[in-house]
Amino acid sequence: MAGSTAEYYRKNPEARKKRIKQQNAYQKTAKGLKLRVNANKLNRKLGTYGNGDGKDAAHYNGSTTEGRTQSPSINRKSRLKIRKA
Repeated sequence: MAGSTAEYYRKNPEARKKRIKQQNAYQKTAKGLKLRVNANKLNRKLGTYGNGDGKDAAHYNGSTTEGRTQSPSINRKSRLKIRKA
């Protein structure tokens, strides 16, 4: 099984710098800003924003206004499935 993305970027500082730069640019685009704002709004509504419980608002179709909490590892995998569909 291949290593995790986090392991790769820990071992490759130049690649990590490039990735962080790309992410910063994406977060400033209209699409990135909209996704981030909606995620933060939903996390606040669910009461999980900044409380240290280690949960995220679940990513599933139609999850911009209502949702449920989920562990981040499962949540990120499901988000990738939505993107591929």
